[in-house]
Amino acid sequence: MRFHRVQTTQTALVASCLSLAATCLGLAAAAHATGDPAAGKALSLTCSACHGMDGATGLDPTYPDLAGQNERYLLRQLQLIQSNERPILLMTGQLTGKSERDLENLAAYYASLPGRIRQAGGEDEAIDQAEAIYRGGILARQVPACMACHSPSGGGNAPAGFPRLRGQPSAYTEEQLKAYREGERRTDEDYGGMMRDAARGLTDKEVSLLADYLQGLMPADHASASAADYSSAAD
Repeated sequence: MRFHRVQTTQTALVASCLSLAATCLGLAAAAHATGDPAAGKALSLTCSACHGMDGATGLDPTYPDLAGQNERYLLRQLQLIQSNERPILLMTGQLTGKSERDLENLAAYYASLPGRIRQAGGEDEAIDQAEAIYRGGILARQVPACMACHSPSGGGNAPAGFPRLRGQPSAYTEEQLKAYREGERRTDEDYGGMMRDAARGLTDKEVSLLADYLQGLMPADHASASAADYSSAAD
């Protein structure tokens, strides 16, 4: 197993990704949520039962890490879950009675926590294949480069509300990519169905490879560090 680094120099995106990148940059100018992390912490006790006290040690590997996720994305997902536009059986009733301000504060609190760093479990060849998809897409199947919206380091685009993918449990990422591909998750309506379009051309194997790759993707400012430096964070 290994951690893998972001490239310090990037090749040009394939032509099919350019329009998507432009869309992402335009959306980044939108205003984002501004909640109160301290107030959010007081509301987070119930959440910690499944997502851990640190927001990054979920009870189940299919649960997302909340810690370090960007505030705008978190708020939007909380709104969608509360309204049942994103139905999640285990979340049923968890947000009942929460005001809009409560949701903003929860989003701000979890966004303020440090995100977890994990290891990819695949062999180098598998990681390289996933990296090629993440950074260049699959032109023949009209799969865009993931990094066009989620950044080269997997940190997402906070002003635009595009989520951080780096460090998310691979089981969660795999489940969500498949849900988008099959049209079961439709929380990309605000962005013209972008994720459903992106995932449609991915095979099960490619989804699995990408999920594992993203689990171990490291931020650019840690690219020179060794995996040993993060052993305690990955435990």
